[in-house]
Amino acid sequence: MADPSSYRPRPGEIPDSPGVYRFRDEHRRVIYVGKAKSLRQRLANYFQDLANLHPRTRTMVTTAASVEWTVVSTEVEALQLEYSWIKEYDPRFNVKYRDDKSYPYLAVTMNEEFPRVQVMRGQKKKGVRYFGPYGHAWAIRDTVDLLLRVFPVRTCSAGVFKNAARTGRPCLLGYIGKCSAPCVGRITPDDHWDLADEFCDFMAGRTGTYLRRLERQMAEAAEDMEYERAARLRDDIGALKKAMEKSAVVLADATDADLIAVAEDELEAAVQIFHVRGGRVRGQRGWVTDKVEEITTGALVEHALQQLYGEESGDAVPKEVLVPALPDPVEPVQQWLTERRGSGVSLRIPQRGDKKALMETVQRNAQQSLVLHKTKRASDLTTRSRALEEIAEALDLDSAPLRIECYDISHLQGDDVVASMVVFEDGLARKSEYRRFQIKGFEGQDDVRSMHEVITRRFRRYLAEKEKTGEWADGEGLTDGDRQADGAGAADDAAALTDGPALKDDDGRPKRFAYPPQLVVVDGGQPQVAAAQRALDELGIDDIAVCGLAKRLEEVWLPREDDPVVLPRTSEGLYLLQRVRDEAHRFAITYQRAKRAKRFRSSPLDDVPGLGETRKQALIKHFGSVKKLRSATIDQICEVPGIGRKTAETVAVALARATPAAPAVNTATGEIMDEDDGAPETTADAPGEPVSAGTPDERRGQER
Repeated sequence: MADPSSYRPRPGEIPDSPGVYRFRDEHRRVIYVGKAKSLRQRLANYFQDLANLHPRTRTMVTTAASVEWTVVSTEVEALQLEYSWIKEYDPRFNVKYRDDKSYPYLAVTMNEEFPRVQVMRGQKKKGVRYFGPYGHAWAIRDTVDLLLRVFPVRTCSAGVFKNAARTGRPCLLGYIGKCSAPCVGRITPDDHWDLADEFCDFMAGRTGTYLRRLERQMAEAAEDMEYERAARLRDDIGALKKAMEKSAVVLADATDADLIAVAEDELEAAVQIFHVRGGRVRGQRGWVTDKVEEITTGALVEHALQQLYGEESGDAVPKEVLVPALPDPVEPVQQWLTERRGSGVSLRIPQRGDKKALMETVQRNAQQSLVLHKTKRASDLTTRSRALEEIAEALDLDSAPLRIECYDISHLQGDDVVASMVVFEDGLARKSEYRRFQIKGFEGQDDVRSMHEVITRRFRRYLAEKEKTGEWADGEGLTDGDRQADGAGAADDAAALTDGPALKDDDGRPKRFAYPPQLVVVDGGQPQVAAAQRALDELGIDDIAVCGLAKRLEEVWLPREDDPVVLPRTSEGLYLLQRVRDEAHRFAITYQRAKRAKRFRSSPLDDVPGLGETRKQALIKHFGSVKKLRSATIDQICEVPGIGRKTAETVAVALARATPAAPAVNTATGEIMDEDDGAPETTADAPGEPVSAGTPDERRGQER
């Protein structure tokens, strides 16, 4: 715990101008980002008597080890820079609104030749029109099912679409009139695109045009005595009206607006947002956050606006944003919203009428969300705290292990040996910190040796980062031999670690191995624990605890101890260790299976120098399979477009040297499959996994 006076800037150093400031901890990790109209006045508030600070602010300033700032010209620039840095550094003490789940959107892929209507989650993509968010995916599907009667837009996946085009037969929706079947040419690409555009217009709230048009067509059909067509149009009108009833009119003037409400107490705040388009509620979402410092409702609203519109532009930012309190000052925020939209945005508090009544509804939703969250979290916090305390007591640790890393080794009969590292912080999984390793120091199966290699590589990188940031005096840290070993292994580690952000030179950004755990857990017993401890001892690390959890009796093993620590079966600490161990096992075996599948999908053509994916596919398409390509002459290979004689000779030599893969077996019939059987081959000699290693159940038993 640092004393804020130890890093407090000297009088006169802090400029009296707008800017953004960053607090960093002892590892140079950014833990808080803020903006200020006057940096001097704002930062002075942090360096006062600790007893006068908000409890969370007190924790932040005592965790920090330094503070720095950047001067900008205007408050709008400060707002933009603050948002960029919060997204980049992900500071642990900042107010960050996180969705309690990933909300689904109704998406129309207008960037495709034949636009598709589908449910989408996650990051938005360019060229795709989104409607929502919705509370449930089934609500989207119900609405789409009603609208497909009138707007029969494609909803199938790319694979289904290509298969229908190949066979010349549409899917079921094409037969029952809920798809215009562009896959078999029943509609031209331009007409289908116009149909998707009309679907988007209807979802955007422009419903009157289509209803009036259908009613007119129904009347004309009835006059012409085309009663069956008139009946279909009548049903279409009913379907549209039913879809419209699912989102009742709440604002009579067909307003496009977002309404934001905040419910808060001393420690937490809940935010609810209603998205109103065309006077109807088109979506709803909610967030809950910890209050890091004593913060006003207006400041909470400002952070919510950053979260909502920081990556949006154009019509995604509505003309009107209704809030319970205005940020102080409001002008920079309003100017920033206007720039995001490209036209004027009204940011105000509703005073009367329908908008005030709807805001009260949103406020009730926020209050209920906060109550529900606190009810759940009270139990969660108590349980997690008790679990960490039990682990600290059982392992004789000085304090509760707030960061736990667990390692597991996985392989299949000694092949594709990999390892996983999972991270739990405050008793919760932190998946962005997960890492995966390939064992490269030796061949074959040796869990103990593999564990030693993984722990060594992980903490060698930690020491390198620690040395780079100057956290120790000269003469300490890595030896020359360690530096050479680390330099030799750095490229391997970079290739082996397939998840997470890359190492960056600028300190403060997320890094692979910059932060140490308080506890290392290994999946295994005495041998694995001894290997992990030996790796730490060799690196000179003595402030990280190590333990192992053996599967057989769920015993906890400690280094240099002959007897295990046995936690009660009802212990929350044991349950947390089991969850950490099981997550490491899941993550490792998933990676191992992916590597094995990739290896089995490999092709002799992969080893041909200068032969890219396009020409490989051209060869397979021309000959039908690698088997037929292997028996082809050089002149026949030269007939493939893009393949010259030199390349053809190289391909022929590579295929002649490659040993044909063992034949695959149909597990249902026992039939030996030839390369040309089943689906057309693309990049593998024998698609799928061989069965020679046993049945699926037997193979699972052989996986480690």
